[in-house]
Amino acid sequence: AAMKLMGGPEVSQGLARMGLPESLRVPLGILELLCVVVYVVPVTSVIGAILLTGYVGGAIVTHLRIGEPVVFQIVLGLLVWLG
Repeated sequence: AAMKLMGGPEVSQGLARMGLPESLRVPLGILELLCVVVYVVPVTSVIGAILLTGYVGGAIVTHLRIGEPVVFQIVLGLLVWLG
């Protein structure tokens, strides 16, 4: 989330490679950050885990669409639920 919010050439190149417009950089960063905040608060952690699972699922589909490996995203999704 921090990288998306701060920007930079790596983030712009990554978005372009995935076929996403640069205008989605900040909204995606905010969405990711909000999901993490909901996950970190103990009372709402289950809802946060569900939201993060959906976010990671979207990342998996995006990476699969362009033929990139998805091992990191799968591990991240598993770690969310193990937490």
